[in-house]
This record gives sequence, C-alpha cells and structure tokens, in this order.
Amino acid sequence: MAMYEFTKEAVQERDESECVLERREEAAAEARRFLAGRFAGWGIADDFDGRLIVSELVTNALVHGDGPIVLRVFQDECDGLPVIEVRDDGDGRPVIRAENHAAIGGRGLLMVAGLAHSWGTRSLPGGGKVAWAKCGI
Repeated sequence: MAMYEFTKEAVQERDESECVLERREEAAAEARRFLAGRFAGWGIADDFDGRLIVSELVTNALVHGDGPIVLRVFQDECDGLPVIEVRDDGDGRPVIRAENHAAIGGRGLLMVAGLAHSWGTRSLPGGGKVAWAKCGI
C-alpha cells in the first residue's frame, strides 16, 4: 500500500491521505514529497502553491508545536479542492504577525494566507491543534 519512499523512522502511514512525520529537520521536505504524490494521484500537475503551504504549516508545527506532526492531504467533498491539515500537540495557536521588513522570519502564515483559497486553525478537545489550508487550484 505504501506509495511513498520514506524510512519507517521518518514516517508512519495510517491511510493514504495521512502520515505521521517525526519532529526533525527533514519533516518539511518529507511533507512536500507526500503532498506531491497525493496531487499527482489526483492529476494535479501544478503543486507549487501546495508545496509552499505544506512547508510553512509543517515548519510551524516543528518550531512552535509539540508531539508528533500529523499531515493529512485530502480533497474537499463539496468542491474537490485539495485540503492540507497539519496537527500537533502544542497548545499555542498560529497567528499572522504584523509585517516587519527587518525580521528574518515570521512571514510564513502571511504567505499561506495569500496563497490559500482559505485557511485557519482549530483547537482539539484533547489538546493540540490543527492548522489547515484549502488550495485554490
């Protein structure tokens, strides 16, 4: 069933729409490969925005979150657009920071907001959160 070339230490697949990423530097690259495979399976050739979005959401979970990073990439049942969800066990909620041209970071969510059809976050009842974005292909 595995369609993706990841080591068992890096990714644990649950179903074809979801994978668990280890908290390590390579997580964003692994997430991009996973997303590219999902998009290709749906016949979506242009995955550029999706790869940028998943990179930012996974990096936020890695830097600011806690616990395993769970990535889910699926198509919305209503409109067929791809949805990216990144879940972690951290309590903090991602927020768009005020623009600061002198800062070397802090622009990721601003970029996600500009690229995504829609995006947001939601807290989970048992703790943690999900950051999600719908790609407007």
